[in-house]
Amino acid sequence: MPSLPDYDRLDATELAALVRRKEVSPSELVEAAIERIEARNPPLNAVVARSYDRARQQARGPLPEGPFRGVPFLLKDMLAVDAGTCTTNACRFFQGFVQQGDSELVRRLKSAGLLIVGKTNTSEMGILPVTEPRLYGPTRNPWNTAYTPGGSSGGSAAAVASGMVPMAHGGDGGGSIRIPASCCGVFGLKPTRGRNPMGPYVGEGWHGIAVEHALTRSVRDSAALLDVTQGPDLGAPYVAPAPAAPYAEEAAREPGRLRIAFSTRSLLGTTVHPDCVEAVQRAAALCEKLGHSVEEDAPEVDRKALSKAFLVLVAAETAAEIDSAAESMRKEPRPRDFEPGTWMLAQIGRKFRADELARAVHRMRAAGRELAGWFEKRDAFLTPTVAAPPLRVGALDQKPAEKLALAVLRAFPSETAMRKLLDQIAEQAFEFAAFTPLANLTGQPAVSIPLHWNAQGLPIGSHFFARFGDEATLLRLAAQLEKAQPWAERRPPLS
Repeated sequence: MPSLPDYDRLDATELAALVRRKEVSPSELVEAAIERIEARNPPLNAVVARSYDRARQQARGPLPEGPFRGVPFLLKDMLAVDAGTCTTNACRFFQGFVQQGDSELVRRLKSAGLLIVGKTNTSEMGILPVTEPRLYGPTRNPWNTAYTPGGSSGGSAAAVASGMVPMAHGGDGGGSIRIPASCCGVFGLKPTRGRNPMGPYVGEGWHGIAVEHALTRSVRDSAALLDVTQGPDLGAPYVAPAPAAPYAEEAAREPGRLRIAFSTRSLLGTTVHPDCVEAVQRAAALCEKLGHSVEEDAPEVDRKALSKAFLVLVAAETAAEIDSAAESMRKEPRPRDFEPGTWMLAQIGRKFRADELARAVHRMRAAGRELAGWFEKRDAFLTPTVAAPPLRVGALDQKPAEKLALAVLRAFPSETAMRKLLDQIAEQAFEFAAFTPLANLTGQPAVSIPLHWNAQGLPIGSHFFARFGDEATLLRLAAQLEKAQPWAERRPPLS
């Protein structure tokens, strides 16, 4: 019998309330988390680094009087810098890379009273929408271990879904919070660009494409956590509009009658699985039943131009991140330190001219303005989170011909061949992650809400966008849907 059996069914808000009422201690919560990580992690491989001794020591001492005082928490092994611990980005090259100060987001998480018990698995440098790095091996889905938990925050999603912790950190540069939230049946919010701090080690993530927040069991946890982390940090290049009220209060309010458009047509890919179509149709029907105005409609999206712009930005940022780390560590990057796809993406990123990068940024900014105009007559936009149910582990592995092509290019790095390769990648890269990258490009907030499971028992999220800066509408709507169709008691076998 596990200690603190209620730990498995309570969210972070209620666990913190138990601590405030002195019904449990922070030490008891930390031990409950450690017990579950040790029991449930072996078949999942969600947690790749442990900070048990430090968490135990901190739990026994004075803790900040924040809203999550004493609650165990996990950090994704990327972006979030925990002072004195290695941030590997699930990449061999970054092993031993340790910063001596917390990133601002981690400082705020600790000030909220959270106790960091470890780090979670991610795809190498957060590039792929599955979590299968060579460094740590694949993370598996707690609903069925033959399938992926999504990526790149797949370790965090699997840890939350399996009950190791009630919430965990995630980063989202193309859907990396929302994709694993969908695959694992948990709640995932990508905040507005500039809402959460990225400093001091990063000015902005991937030219503003990437942001950080968390995967949670409940809507109210995500809202309350955003209250303690949001707001500019020192030297931020830009900031999101200030919220009109605390997000925890917004999540407790009725949303009113919203104008919701929905679409099941792929935005950046070509096909959508029938299970994902069904998930959206059911979510749209539920929204209509709740009194919202629902119509089928979608913005016009230049699929090829946006896909190419996204990949140019990510390739350039990957090259720059590797070069910056190499300079800091005084270490020469070598192909064997990276997965072939990561190394090739960085090589491609070094081939673009400055004007080509600028044009990609301009295309991204133009998309934000275009979608802002479309949203003038709508409050939310509903799509599938992903274009297919969770993929089998290994489904995105490179085929023999692809491996051979990468090997040839690595040996003979032709600029023409690399540009052609990027065009080919742009045609195929967004078949699975067909919906989520648009919100990263435009900077808008978006959520994945676990409202549907298919006949195989795998979760499929419903994805909602809102206007730039309008997390409040998303949180009010998500809380209403959570109340109408609760998901918290639905747990995977490995929980």
